[in-house]
Amino acid sequence: MRVMGRIVLLAGVVSLATLGWAEAPETPSAAALAQLRGLAGEWEGTAVWLGSSKPPENMSARYYESGHAAVVETLIMGGAPTMTSVYHLDGADLRMTHFCVQNQPRLKASHIDVAKGILDFDFVDVTNLPSPNAPHVYKAELRLLAADHITITFSVEAGDKQTKEFIDLKRVSHNASPS
Repeated sequence: MRVMGRIVLLAGVVSLATLGWAEAPETPSAAALAQLRGLAGEWEGTAVWLGSSKPPENMSARYYESGHAAVVETLIMGGAPTMTSVYHLDGADLRMTHFCVQNQPRLKASHIDVAKGILDFDFVDVTNLPSPNAPHVYKAELRLLAADHITITFSVEAGDKQTKEFIDLKRVSHNASPS
């Protein structure tokens, strides 16, 4: 009977521990990454440099999940990919690596409000920066306005100059693949 009692006790402890894992609260970063997974598909819209006299340019985008670990965003102008961002978790943090023409800024989510669709990222560091004055993204703001409408604002700095690129996208298809 003692052995049976120990087995029942052990089974109860295992059950409680498993139940705790299943009901562990989702972190804001994990919830935000899940929200980004929902962007999978093809998007079209415009990009404009704020404060510039240049007219808006056509832009398209493709979002897809890479494994279950990351969401890939490819921004396309003139039919050619121009920028790619990869969103992923790093422990409890949501991270973004933005692959530009010549460098790769790495950012960390500084403000997440999943209910309002707000994801703000701040600069952590950058790889392949040819000089301290070379242009690079130092902030990104995503606004998930609706299931089929998002905006992205990239803040770019080059030396002591700062500019912003504003991208407005609407979904045209829910199917997306890496190619």
